[in-house]
Amino acid sequence: MASTVIAGGGTAGLALALALGARGHRVRVLERGGPPPQGPLVKSAGLWERPGVPQAGHDHILNALGVRTLRTHAPAVLEAALAEGARLADLTAAAPPGPAEPGDEDLVTLLVRRSVLDLVLHRAASALPCVTVSHRTAVTGVLTAPGPRVTGVVTDGGERIPARLVVDASGRRSASRSWLAAAGVPAAADLTGPSRLHAFGRFYRLRDPYGPPPGPLNRANAAGGVWDHYSAVLHPADNEVFAITFGALPGDRAMAALRTPAAFTAACRLSPYLAPWVDERAAHPLGPVRAVAMPPNILRGAGPGRQRPVAGLLRAGDAACVTDPMFGRGLSLALAHAFRLADLIGEHPAADERLDLAAAELADRLLRPWYEQGVHDSRSRAERWRAAAGAPPVTEPVPPAPGPPDPVPPVPGPLLAAALAAAATDRAVWRGTTRIGASLATPREVFADPGFRDRVRAAAPDAPVPAAPRPPSYAALRRAIAAHAPDRKGG
Repeated sequence: MASTVIAGGGTAGLALALALGARGHRVRVLERGGPPPQGPLVKSAGLWERPGVPQAGHDHILNALGVRTLRTHAPAVLEAALAEGARLADLTAAAPPGPAEPGDEDLVTLLVRRSVLDLVLHRAASALPCVTVSHRTAVTGVLTAPGPRVTGVVTDGGERIPARLVVDASGRRSASRSWLAAAGVPAAADLTGPSRLHAFGRFYRLRDPYGPPPGPLNRANAAGGVWDHYSAVLHPADNEVFAITFGALPGDRAMAALRTPAAFTAACRLSPYLAPWVDERAAHPLGPVRAVAMPPNILRGAGPGRQRPVAGLLRAGDAACVTDPMFGRGLSLALAHAFRLADLIGEHPAADERLDLAAAELADRLLRPWYEQGVHDSRSRAERWRAAAGAPPVTEPVPPAPGPPDPVPPVPGPLLAAALAAAATDRAVWRGTTRIGASLATPREVFADPGFRDRVRAAAPDAPVPAAPRPPSYAALRRAIAAHAPDRKGG
């Protein structure tokens, strides 16, 4: 009998299996997708077909929270990723002058593709004697006992697998909701907040692996920007690969033409810092432009009618919380959540109600602040972009009573904007805002420091802002994209 069954072999499921297996727990991972091909890791990662993880084909970053998690809990995984061509980017390279302080060593990100990192995790977990990964096996339901308590799972092949603990690591769809409904166990409602964004991304590889980069990384570990009407950001990855991702409002037919390679390239050439990277002499594309509708921000089981957790069932990673992918927190939060869940499981071997309550407290402490920040930031971005496009504001539906109010940002917008401006010249303010962006500290934690707030307020409001390239106007960008669209009548 497997003591723990993990439904889902993505980042969170594999990390949790690795953490538990390293402690001697017997773990069985059930993954509905096929296994990765054998052979050299980077090549195998590129050939790994994962229809159940479509987002794996898009740009990801592992921010400082994720790097610190690996350094603390799985240093061999980090070392293996680096050996396969991943790189650490030092965020302090973009800091204004000033003395270093303890903690600055945490301000790094890992430049790696999601597929490469997942395959490193897969091989590390599979190598443990007490971990079994079963591919092409999907969980379709759970076994239950009075309480209620989950006592195992049922697979699509009809196998009934008893388990001390079942973990839903099925990703954004959070399959455990349907399992519980089919078993007649009521589940608490989720909290949700739309992201209101479509993304268009493409991977490239540099032609000269030994030459200087085609252009500067103006964002320390990235190039480009989040502008007043769209975003265009480049992230380097492993093995001379980089990705460029555009963010745009849904429903804009001209911007939707970004899925066309020629239109995508034209938009890159107009966007600050990106043009030299798409010069055909500098890099070549690795595949098509991929379009995706960004998922909403979701905090599972935290809405109205919240009930006590079901004993014997936990959620991990995206099955517990989804944050707007454009803010780059999801991969790191999934890793941090998985390894901290492993700590809790070790502390509560009976997998009883105490474990369930501890897991709920962990979600409130680790995940809820970023869910709430994501809801606020997604809404603010959409309002700003819609205003630039001349579109009316989105009318929010009124939640039925007693629906939860929308989260209130812990830091007023003007104060946060002032901090971002002061960060250009004040290293202490830069450190605080960077720790927020790297998910090492929440805005509430950083702005709770009176000294930090004083430095923000003391920053000269009329201090000169360094000159920087400006993005094209909304109209100019749409014209350039429409000129390269297959159907020019749709602009």
